[in-house]
Amino acid sequence: MVGPERPVIVLFGSSFVQYSFSNGGWGAILADVYARKADIVMRGYQGWNSRRALEVVDKIFPKDAKVQPSLVIVYFGGNDSIGKHSSGLGPHVPLDEYIENMRKIALHIKSLSNETRLIMLSCPPVNEEVLRKSKSGALANVVRTNEICKRYSDACVKLCQELKIEAVDLFHIIQKQDDWATTCITPDGIHLTEEGSKVLVAEIFQVIKNAKWEPSLYWKSLPTEFGENSDYNLVAPDGKSTINPSDWTYHRKIRWD
Repeated sequence: MVGPERPVIVLFGSSFVQYSFSNGGWGAILADVYARKADIVMRGYQGWNSRRALEVVDKIFPKDAKVQPSLVIVYFGGNDSIGKHSSGLGPHVPLDEYIENMRKIALHIKSLSNETRLIMLSCPPVNEEVLRKSKSGALANVVRTNEICKRYSDACVKLCQELKIEAVDLFHIIQKQDDWATTCITPDGIHLTEEGSKVLVAEIFQVIKNAKWEPSLYWKSLPTEFGENSDYNLVAPDGKSTINPSDWTYHRKIRWD
């Protein structure tokens, strides 16, 4: 660990999380916005389903850890919702089991500390046309439809309501965007583009901003590390003072609220 100690925000999930720091992904956006305010930690595992995650959740989030996360953002469901393979192998998890797996994961994370908060992301829609035409060896025979994705998404949102956990309903939010299947979904038909990631980040910020959490984890509410004035900063036009750049955000294309 390096200091000083900051709030820790952990992203936990499948490739949806693992890829989130690539190509303008939502994890990278969060890391930029929370720079000098909180540490964004990625725990993403390509191909994982809720069953695999449940097997190791106590290793990823040990209850006896010296520092517990302030916020965990969890995504599983896309791989769970893939159609069952005749061999019995593969990532498919029946809906009822998926719900119980997510319940156990949520309860474990909530038990880490009284200050650990949780947001769950539901399944986004997929570009079915792209998936039908896929010649990828891994995806060519995958059964993944929006009808099924919706069931898993709705189940995740319903579980969050039951457990009083914050949720982002990605399935419906993404489909509100113009030409969502091409602007928000990557050419593999599954993951989020940069534009899709911006939609997700906006929703995450709204959840954090509106949540009744004490202390607030909204980025504007968190102090900027080493944000005090310094004689070593750039000299102001008056030649007698300096300009504090600690909270400059001019480099961002989006002025996040």
